[in-house]
Amino acid sequence: MRPRTVVVGASVAGVRVAQALRSYGYEGRVVLVGQEDELPYDKPPLSKAVLAGSAALDDVRLLTEREAADAEIELELGQAATRLDLLGSRVHLADGSALGFDDLVIATGASARPAGWEHLDGVHSLRTAADARGLREDLDGGGPVVVIGGGFIGAEVAATANRLGLPDVTVLDATPALLSRAVPEVFGDRLADLHRRHGVRVRLGARVATVEQSRARLRIRLDDGSEVDAATVVVGIGAVPNDAWVTGSGLKVEDGVVCDPFGRAAPHVFAVGDVSRRQIARRGRAVRFEHWTNAVEQAACVAHTLAHPGDPRAHEPAEYVWTDQYDWKVQIVGDPRAGTENRLFDRSGDAFAMVFGAGGRPTGAVVVNWPKALADCRRALAAAKPFAELCEELQHLSAKTQ
Repeated sequence: MRPRTVVVGASVAGVRVAQALRSYGYEGRVVLVGQEDELPYDKPPLSKAVLAGSAALDDVRLLTEREAADAEIELELGQAATRLDLLGSRVHLADGSALGFDDLVIATGASARPAGWEHLDGVHSLRTAADARGLREDLDGGGPVVVIGGGFIGAEVAATANRLGLPDVTVLDATPALLSRAVPEVFGDRLADLHRRHGVRVRLGARVATVEQSRARLRIRLDDGSEVDAATVVVGIGAVPNDAWVTGSGLKVEDGVVCDPFGRAAPHVFAVGDVSRRQIARRGRAVRFEHWTNAVEQAACVAHTLAHPGDPRAHEPAEYVWTDQYDWKVQIVGDPRAGTENRLFDRSGDAFAMVFGAGGRPTGAVVVNWPKALADCRRALAAAKPFAELCEELQHLSAKTQ
């Protein structure tokens, strides 16, 4: 009997595991389980091109029915996993059925962190295609838009709403800067200025106390006593891993499924993507990354280990994330927040690089619209070059391009 690998989760991490298993020559059965009825699709475009209407969901599919059939990937869509029987090697599904497995890959991702206001008409989060459709319908109705949370999704939604022609868009964030979980305040300030130049109001240090229905509008009350009215509210205050279904199974679950460097959570059980937490040597602690690139790279490593168990492949994440807002392509490498010093290199007003270092070495960089500078920063981080050497290279590059 052919061995069976069950992959639970049909976002980018799960799909890439299934595809890579075939690429690496795995000959067993591959079953891909997805909670949504939709064929798998890419998530980053939801807050940008899909929400804006410049791309349809079919334009961002990760896997079609034909591609799945050609790769002999069995699709179980519209099926939520509800429980893991680790001893019995079975995944229980919402319809009461169960799937036995020889190997299991947990790729269930993350969900929007609940705020307690989701039951109100006009209040949205954005993690799924259905979320994007519902939000776009409300945006088409016009009226003021308030985005609670200035992280990646919140800032992207604000930019998209502005580009759709909505004149009254406000971002409320409790921290002192936009993207504060990813970048230092010195860059967050620049990003806030970009939004303001496009007419978006950005209120930082603004803590939301309540959101209430007020006639046909939503009223947001802040802890300083001020109020903001909205027709549509988007809440983007972070994400929580979808790990409840494996809690109590015998796996170690601590804000994600805890894994070794190979993505292994237990014998024959792996976790990838946003739901996976693992020890990162250079960070000196366990980390759960919520980034597309990490999911793709880790999926390839886990698939290789499954296909070639005698040659396991560890994943050391090359920390990289991007966001598109207005005409800025912002690319973040390494860990800029770990820096104790920083330098700014300008190619032009809308093309620049901020590099961050500590202890004489670069820790990370934020690069806007400047591919050559990004390449220099990635090489310097990979080689652990001296911070001063990276700065010299960027200074030279800046002089050449001006």
